[in-house]
Amino acid sequence: MADEPGLILVTGAGGGIGGVGRTVVEALAAHGRPVRAMAHHDDPRATRLRGVGADVVVGDLTNPADVARALDGVSRMFFSLSVSPAYLEAAATVATVGRALGSLDALVAMSQMTVSQMDAFSTDESRQQRLHWLSEQVLNWSGLPVVHVRPTAFLDNPLFTTLVARSVAEDGVLRLPFGDGRTSPVSAEDVARVVTAVLEDPEPHLGQVLELTGLRSQDMNGVAGEFSRALGRPVTYEDVPLEEWIERVLRPAGLPPHVEQHIVTMARLHRENRYDRATHTVELVTGRPAATVEEFVARHAALYA
Repeated sequence: MADEPGLILVTGAGGGIGGVGRTVVEALAAHGRPVRAMAHHDDPRATRLRGVGADVVVGDLTNPADVARALDGVSRMFFSLSVSPAYLEAAATVATVGRALGSLDALVAMSQMTVSQMDAFSTDESRQQRLHWLSEQVLNWSGLPVVHVRPTAFLDNPLFTTLVARSVAEDGVLRLPFGDGRTSPVSAEDVARVVTAVLEDPEPHLGQVLELTGLRSQDMNGVAGEFSRALGRPVTYEDVPLEEWIERVLRPAGLPPHVEQHIVTMARLHRENRYDRATHTVELVTGRPAATVEEFVARHAALYA
């Protein structure tokens, strides 16, 4: 039987790809765990968190006073933040305030699996991926009891959702600049299941890195086949030059520059086969395998209609 935790703090609960933080809050509350959600704004998303029984604190993760207020009475924490130029500052603030207060017996920190391929001299990755690598170093140096969670690409990422939805709906085509690269995207829901399980029983995982992928690694023709089965109609993959894809698909999406640079880098790294990786960590931690692409697309079929 897992130890009964005290109050658990979940940051990034109001946003982020696929709503990992929100899903963790909902799961903890459903399990009867006392949970506090930290949100950046008091908006309808914060109201929804209160509706599931969470104590909501509104604040800024780069503000030490806000972080200290959120950590008051907390014994375990999930640190997560959307793609942001302030990611490293937020991680450093959490690390220093958490160490000063000395109340945490577990800090589960969101990262990215690309960090597993990086070192002190890596510069080929996105600025966001570099911030994740640096943030892991800071959290490790803090001496806090940390568990790093490193998902590969999210199935919920725009690369597999909003940026291909129109071409899949209108032409039955996944147009992406991935070449022959293989990939194993994981759903945000599966990542949230792992985070929840670790927060409820962190002891076996303290000091570890949990690398999370989908069920299998495959090229984009395989991914297109899963789209076809999920949607009940033919979907094929069309490789397009990276620069053409940036101008015709990504730029019109109007993403913030930091986010856009991150997405461009992810596309390039896919083409370089940097996402050909597979683990069974989701099943090992939660007892249930990660969702397939087919299962994810079937659950979100309306997006591709």
